[in-house]
Amino acid sequence: MTTKEFLQQLITNPEQLSNLVEEAIEMAFQQGFLFRTCETPNSSEVVTYAPFTLFPSAVPKARLVQALEVQTHFNTLVDKISQDPDFLEEALASTIQADDFTARLVSIYRQVQQEGQTQSIVVGLNRSDYMVEQSMDGTSSLKQVEINTIAAAGFGVLDRLPEVHRHILRTTGLLKESECVQDTNMTPAMAAALAKAWEVYGQKNRKLIGNIFNMKKSLFLCRNIPVIRRKFEEVSRRGSLDGDKRLFIDGLEVAVVYYRYGYMPDNYTEQSWAARLLMERSRAVKCPDIGTQLAGTKKIQQVLASPGVLEKFFPDQPQVVEQIRATGLYTLDMGPEGDQTVAMALTNPHKFVLKPQREGGGNNYYGEDIVQVLQKFKNDQRRAAYILMDKIQPRTEQNIPLRKGLPPRLTTVSYEIGVFGAYVRYREMILNEALGPVLRTKSIEHDDAGVVRGVAMFDSPLVV
Repeated sequence: MTTKEFLQQLITNPEQLSNLVEEAIEMAFQQGFLFRTCETPNSSEVVTYAPFTLFPSAVPKARLVQALEVQTHFNTLVDKISQDPDFLEEALASTIQADDFTARLVSIYRQVQQEGQTQSIVVGLNRSDYMVEQSMDGTSSLKQVEINTIAAAGFGVLDRLPEVHRHILRTTGLLKESECVQDTNMTPAMAAALAKAWEVYGQKNRKLIGNIFNMKKSLFLCRNIPVIRRKFEEVSRRGSLDGDKRLFIDGLEVAVVYYRYGYMPDNYTEQSWAARLLMERSRAVKCPDIGTQLAGTKKIQQVLASPGVLEKFFPDQPQVVEQIRATGLYTLDMGPEGDQTVAMALTNPHKFVLKPQREGGGNNYYGEDIVQVLQKFKNDQRRAAYILMDKIQPRTEQNIPLRKGLPPRLTTVSYEIGVFGAYVRYREMILNEALGPVLRTKSIEHDDAGVVRGVAMFDSPLVV
């Protein structure tokens, strides 16, 4: 019996379904697959299980291998873009005229460039997201959704999920399938990149500051690296630079700053912006630095899809260019090309996704919402705050989402594959790794995703 066949049988037996759901949730608690609750988001004493699918979702092995193989190239690409101020300025020129948040980030970037970068150590923790598009003839292809260069989420908790899924498969007698769910072990590797940056910084008693969550154990207990957590406002009040631009918080020198915040406009007050500038100007290693955050904007991803752009970063490497080139991304800058994009989107809005320069999920526009936005801005510079992307037609599966307060039911779902990347550069690349893969899965009833938003669930790939 396959997982699909067992699911069809399971929904006809409510008692068996209830028992299996209870078993899965209990196993999630045992594995530490936990979230703080929405009602008490700042309390470590009140937790629930993180949302997940009852079974792992089937993913073609060839597409997983493809996603993993290109990640180190994406790490290299992001790093090269972050070091190219001329490219960033040219690519984002129209966007900063239309989007105040991106403009504020660019302003910090410019100030750092004018003063001269004080730190040559770079550490990046990225996540590239993909969907598997299913063609009418049954073949599949991998389509990139986006790349995340700041606060890439999920790797801490997701390391705990494969064992939950293997347990459920074994419990239901699906032993062969249980062997097709692999461990990810991303958290130690991601923590190792931060630890490497701390080591290269060279001051063994210096701190690592950030909102570390599950990596704090890996960093402090396993590597004896002291970690402190501070909010932007606390850094603004209690942070300072010395004459060599070394960063001090509460009198402690900070070697590495790891941002788990700072990717949305509502993450900032004027005090927060001052703290971000202070840290970016400092000698501390930033993860990410401001240039790397800008390299992950939607506009940069759209520009990279233009002919000849990737070749600039990978000269004489046509095979790499072919592997990572994205298609189906369109500019909305003012001018004939942007006008053509507007007309195309207004004619067939259900074929596209309209994306602002935002992270965190829940920001995109679909269908008639695209029409409303573009009708408003079609002759306005503010349209350059967005890009247009072909809407991917993803492979679908049957699964049972588990989320606190949500009755379990068989649901048609689609998933995004996430592959994490970790790299450290000091004069040259000294670490460059691909990690994962992981899945985030949602009902096809929803266009946009987001685990924190209450739409998507964590998932594991069942390699087929």
